[in-house]
Amino acid sequence: MKSLSDVKYSALDLVPVRKETGPAQALRNSLDLAQHLERAGFNRFWVAEHHNMDGIASSATAVLLGYLAGGTSTIRIGSGGVMLPNHAPLVIAEQFGTLESLYPGRIDLGLGRAPGSDQLTARALRRERSGSADDFPQDVEELLGYLGERTPEQRVIAVPGSGTQVPVWLLGSSLFSAQLAGMRGLPYAFASHFAPRMMHEAIRIYRDHFTPSVFLDKPYVMLGIPLVAADTDERADYLATSVYQRILNLIRGQSLVLQPPVETMQGLWLPHEKEAVGSFLAMAMVGSPQKIRAKLEVLLAQTQVDELIFTCDLYEHSDRVHSYELLAQLMHG
Repeated sequence: MKSLSDVKYSALDLVPVRKETGPAQALRNSLDLAQHLERAGFNRFWVAEHHNMDGIASSATAVLLGYLAGGTSTIRIGSGGVMLPNHAPLVIAEQFGTLESLYPGRIDLGLGRAPGSDQLTARALRRERSGSADDFPQDVEELLGYLGERTPEQRVIAVPGSGTQVPVWLLGSSLFSAQLAGMRGLPYAFASHFAPRMMHEAIRIYRDHFTPSVFLDKPYVMLGIPLVAADTDERADYLATSVYQRILNLIRGQSLVLQPPVETMQGLWLPHEKEAVGSFLAMAMVGSPQKIRAKLEVLLAQTQVDELIFTCDLYEHSDRVHSYELLAQLMHG
């Protein structure tokens, strides 16, 4: 049985935007957080591709990763993930091949098969590209080819990219990518930070279908976990109201700009909305380090995963940094 000290821990930053400071400060905060987490012993720092969302500043994912990698020195930097239907595989191979060439041994390429946006935005991104999620297995295969060693018959190469062997992850919130990741022998990250319902089944399918490959000799699973850690349970519950408001606005199709915490959510949500937010955040770790440790130990006993990647969208940047630092202490301890 694994203990917390056996599991790697990482961060997925959604680069949250506050109205009064805007995207520029959100991007600077992301680098500051990455620098803190590097010192605290975190394994990876990932950002995700989202579009047409006013509260998330990581749309130009590869550009942001260059900024983050340039401001850090040891922590792995990567995408969690790039939404491959939005892009030609060659473009992604060139972008991440460039990053790997500049920051060797530190770059991860996590891939998702959803567009990460609404249909109108998806069309604006792609124009002539069909961008169908049905093309995902072929696109992954093409991308792996560009990042691998050049073959004699290969006429299109990624420069930089060819031969860089950037580690590719498949991400998913359903069962499709779990099966594909297993069959291709790739590491798998499940999006339990926003879609926990199929978590156990996805892990099982991935492990059942796993075929050893040049990338991995055994399955490797990472789970996404929402985090709100504070010195006391009461403080964590208060800070978490910013997260609840953000998810509530997502469900309502409203602005995702960060809102300050409130004393109570009563009157802000209807009963069915409270239930929907609770379902979305079913995996959330909210509380003091002692409370979170107990919940993480149960999760680990149930799943035996290899790594946990935490998201933390709090209103004050200092509260976010402190939350992650408390997590690092309990993971070490």
